[in-house]
Amino acid sequence: MGTAEPQPRARRTARRRVLPYLLIAPTVLALAAVLGYPLADLVLLSFQDMTRRELFSGTAPPWAGLAHYRSILTDGFFWTVLGRTVLFTVVCVTATMMLSMLVALLMRRVARWVRTVMTGVLVAVWAMPVMVAASIFRWLSDADDGVVNWLLGLLPGLDFGKHNWFENPWQGFAVITGVVVWGTVPFAAVTLHAALLQIPAEWEEAARVDGARGFRLFRHVTFPAVKPSAVLVTSLCAIWDFGVFNQIWLMRGGQPEKDYYLLGVYSFTESFAVNRYSAGAAIAVITVLMLLGGAVVYVRQLVHLGETE
Repeated sequence: MGTAEPQPRARRTARRRVLPYLLIAPTVLALAAVLGYPLADLVLLSFQDMTRRELFSGTAPPWAGLAHYRSILTDGFFWTVLGRTVLFTVVCVTATMMLSMLVALLMRRVARWVRTVMTGVLVAVWAMPVMVAASIFRWLSDADDGVVNWLLGLLPGLDFGKHNWFENPWQGFAVITGVVVWGTVPFAAVTLHAALLQIPAEWEEAARVDGARGFRLFRHVTFPAVKPSAVLVTSLCAIWDFGVFNQIWLMRGGQPEKDYYLLGVYSFTESFAVNRYSAGAAIAVITVLMLLGGAVVYVRQLVHLGETE
């Protein structure tokens, strides 16, 4: 009788360990069914030499092995595009997190009805399609009738009449960064605001009694409390911004110059504009591997957050 008790307990422990995997199994199977074949076909294509002849005839393309990867990794332009992509991601994520934190802190201090209005506006911006946001920013920065040029022209000593913001890639990327940040701030701000609401009021009251004010209060009390959520949002934004394609493609009218190439645009252009399908697939595979690295960091942060809770 005394040896029968551990068996049900062992079975319950085994069920608890297996249950999470059973719960996520349908999602994993659905993702594998939807993304598995295209991803495997993309990897296979990167090791072949697909041309329009094989594409239209339906014949199997010849095997190229690692030739496309060697060509890409030894091409200086690829490393230029990669560095530009990394810099663009860092700028976008930094701007997004700073603005989102300011908005979240503001939402915490305003009246309830103002907070409700701000939340509604943020949700509306978050729901706005990328095409609509890109059209708005193209109108704002238009060389002929742009609002930005008109406002800057009102300042004394400045003449922005007919100023083309996309003639200089640095200025053009500033506009594109605005589109990306505009679309990402709502998600980040609402998430950070939710994290701020979890901070006990007693913590900040005790810090004020000890003389903490302003930035010191934020640095030593507020930010440490929301740091796990901030790290998660930062990781997720980095993954999104690293793979930006639509904003650049739309802002440049479907014909982006080489100075505006990021990895996503570079891969698409190589595949469908230059018809180097296998080379474009190889660039896409490299991009996916880098994004997977970011996804691993994101998942690890999720696991760490779950353990601390």
